[in-house]
Amino acid sequence: MKADIHPEYRDVVFQDVTSDFKILTRSTLSSKETVKWEDGNEYPLIKIEVSSASHPFYTGQNKLMDTSGRVDKFRKRYAK
Repeated sequence: MKADIHPEYRDVVFQDVTSDFKILTRSTLSSKETVKWEDGNEYPLIKIEVSSASHPFYTGQNKLMDTSGRVDKFRKRYAK
């Protein structure tokens, strides 16, 4: 592996802004914001919009949005 060509790989905290879920992991991303973690150390904070705590697939809150009745039309057409 060549020296000085790879980004620094360090501990960072990812925070889901919609659910306030936080996880400490390793990444090459950096941030000017920091947060104090449970172990007493400060880590760079990366804010994200969707995580496993807020994504409908993982939370089981999938909703079918049907504003014009297209699903009903489909079910009537192909019902047996």
